Amino acid sequence: MPDLLLVLFLFNLSLFLLHEMDAIRRSEWQLFIILKDMEDAKAYKVFTFIHLFLYVFILSLLFSQYQSITFWVLDLFFIIHAILHLLFERHPRNGFKNTFSRSIIYPMGILAVIHLLFLMNSSI
Repeated sequence: MPDLLLVLFLFNLSLFLLHEMDAIRRSEWQLFIILKDMEDAKAYKVFTFIHLFLYVFILSLLFSQYQSITFWVLDLFFIIHAILHLLFERHPRNGFKNTFSRSIIYPMGILAVIHLLFLMNSSI
């Protein structure tokens, strides 16, 4: 894989990690069906702890023979994730209605589209 393509992906993955940090600050668990009814202190711990396994899973796949598939899956996830945030813009518990949060979320979706286009181009 060309270095530039890898750097683009890693930049986008870093945006995702930044978003998840912002998500903890903004109590994103309040948007999830199971977590929204929990006491905030408990939901925070569950939400944060789940990310440990998520990060280990993602990073282990990136350093495996499934790296290319992982790029595709994560790019698609980043696109869907940005669209979901757009659809939830008016949700009363959405704490991402600010320039800082939006400047992380929406570029993540756009960069994922660009990365996917480059991936498709390089596999032809």
